[in-house]
Amino acid sequence: MELTHTGSIKDLTIEAENALLLSLSRDITSCRTLADVQTIVSNRLASLLRNTEIMVCLNDDNKLTHRCYVHTVSPETMSHPDFARGSAMDYFINDGIYNIIETSVEPVFFDMCELVSRTNKPFYVDFWASLQIVELIGIPLYLNNECIGGAALFPKTKCIFTARELKLIQAVCSYVGIALANILAYQKISSQLDEIDRYKARLEQENQYLHEQIRTTTTAYEAMIGAGNGLREVMKLVSNVASSDSTVLIQGETGTGKELIARAIHQQSPRKDKMLVRVNCAALPPSLIESELFGHERGSFTGALDRRIGKFELAHQGTLFLDEIGELLPELQVKLLRALQEKEIERIGGRTVIKTDVRVIAATNRDLRKEVAAGRFRADLFYRLNVFPINLPPLRERKEDIPQLVGHFLKQFSTKMGRKVTGVSTEAVREMQTYPWPGNVRELEHIIERAVLMTTGDTITDVHLQPAEPTMHSSNDRPLIPLSENEKEYILYVLRKCNGRVRGAGGAAEVLNIPPTTLHSKMKKLGIRKTLS
Repeated sequence: MELTHTGSIKDLTIEAENALLLSLSRDITSCRTLADVQTIVSNRLASLLRNTEIMVCLNDDNKLTHRCYVHTVSPETMSHPDFARGSAMDYFINDGIYNIIETSVEPVFFDMCELVSRTNKPFYVDFWASLQIVELIGIPLYLNNECIGGAALFPKTKCIFTARELKLIQAVCSYVGIALANILAYQKISSQLDEIDRYKARLEQENQYLHEQIRTTTTAYEAMIGAGNGLREVMKLVSNVASSDSTVLIQGETGTGKELIARAIHQQSPRKDKMLVRVNCAALPPSLIESELFGHERGSFTGALDRRIGKFELAHQGTLFLDEIGELLPELQVKLLRALQEKEIERIGGRTVIKTDVRVIAATNRDLRKEVAAGRFRADLFYRLNVFPINLPPLRERKEDIPQLVGHFLKQFSTKMGRKVTGVSTEAVREMQTYPWPGNVRELEHIIERAVLMTTGDTITDVHLQPAEPTMHSSNDRPLIPLSENEKEYILYVLRKCNGRVRGAGGAAEVLNIPPTTLHSKMKKLGIRKTLS
C-alpha cells in the first residue's frame, strides 16, 4: 500500500519514516526511465522538503564532469529564464564545491554569500543566489562504496533541517541516486546493443556489396570488348596501375564504360577480396553527400536518428569509386582533399578522427582542367586525383569495335529475353558504323536491346537509329562548344524522343541508363524544363 504523506518531514514519526522509505524503495525500483524517477521526486518529495529546492546529480563516465538528472523546484525557479540552460549543463567536478561534497560521507553546508564572493565559481552559484537561497547543503550519493554523485538542497532559511531529518533526506536521495545510476547503466547497455545491431547491419551491407562484386567480376572484363588500338591502350594502362594503390582519374564521355574500368582496376588489385564501394556524386542531394561519404552521428542534424557509417569507412582496405566527381560542391571538395591527404575522416557531429585505408578511383565526363580554370573545381584536389589519368575514347573513335560489341549485346539480350535472334544484317552493321554515337557504348547497348525486342525473325535488319542533330556530333567545320552544352542538347534530344517522359519503361532515364534522380539533377543544373514540345 503506497504511503501518501501531505505534511512536512518534521511531522513524520519513526514508523512513518520507515514506511516512507519502504514505499519509495518499492516505487523507485519499478522505475524504467528518468522521467519515471522525476515524477516520483516531484510528487513524493516536494511536500517533505518544506519549500526547499533539490537537484540530484550524477558523475559522468569521464569522471571529470557531473550533471543534474532529476529535481524538484518551485514554479518561480522553473520559470526563471536561466533554469533550463543551467539544469542541463555539464559542470566540472573539481569546482571547489562539488568535489568537497563528493569526498564527504556526511552532508556538507556552504554559506551562499561566501560562495558568491569567490572569483572562480560555477554558474549555479549566482543562479541560486539570485533566488534568495542562503545555503547550499550537499549530500554525497554512494553505490557499492563508490561516490556516484551528489544531491544539492537549496533552502531559503539556514539550519532548516535537524540531523535526524537530514539523515532521512540522505537515505531518500540515496535511493534516487541508485535508481538513476541503474537506469543510466541500462541505457548505456541498450546503446551498446544498438551499436552492435548497427555493425551487424554494416556487415550485411558489406555482404551485399561483396555478392554484387562476385556477380560483376566477369562482366567487367566481358564488357571490355574490342580490338582497336584505343581500347588496347586503355587496358594496358589498367594493368600498369592496378597492382598499386595510386589514385586513378578516369575521364571520358557518358556511356564510355568508366565504371567498368574502375571495376577492372579493382579486380586486378591486391584489394580485390575487399569491397568496391561506389558513390555517384551527381545522384545525391548536396545536403546528403557529406553524410554519404563520411557518415554521421546520431542527432548531428535533423533526421539523423541513428549513427551511420559513411562510404569511406565501408570501403576500408578496399576501393572507393567516386563517379561524377566533377559534380562535387566546392565545400565538399575541401573535405575530400583532407580525407585523401590525411587518410582520416570525421563523421558529421563526431569528435573522433577515424583512420581509413582506401584506394580511390574517380571518374568524370567533364574536362577537369577547364573546371579548375573556371574556378569550379579545386586545383589541389585535381592534382591529388590526377595521379594516374585514364582517358576513355568515345565509341565514334573506335568504330572497328562495333561488330564485336553488337555480337556481345545480341547474345546477352537474346538469352535474357528468350528470343532466337542470332545475327545482324551487313547493312545494319554498316549503318551503325557510320552513326556518331553521342551516347557511346551505353547507347549501342540500348539500341541492340530495342532491336531484339522489335525483330520478328532471327536476324536484325533495322536498328532504328535516329538522325543526328548537327550540333550534337563532331565535324571538321563544327564550332567548339563546352561539353555541358553537348550534354544538354543530347538530353533534350532523348527527352523529345521519349515524349518528355523521364521515369519508367521507355523513359529518358532508362534510355540514358542513369537513375531518374541523376537525370533530374542534370536537367535542373542544365536548365532543362520537363515540358517539351
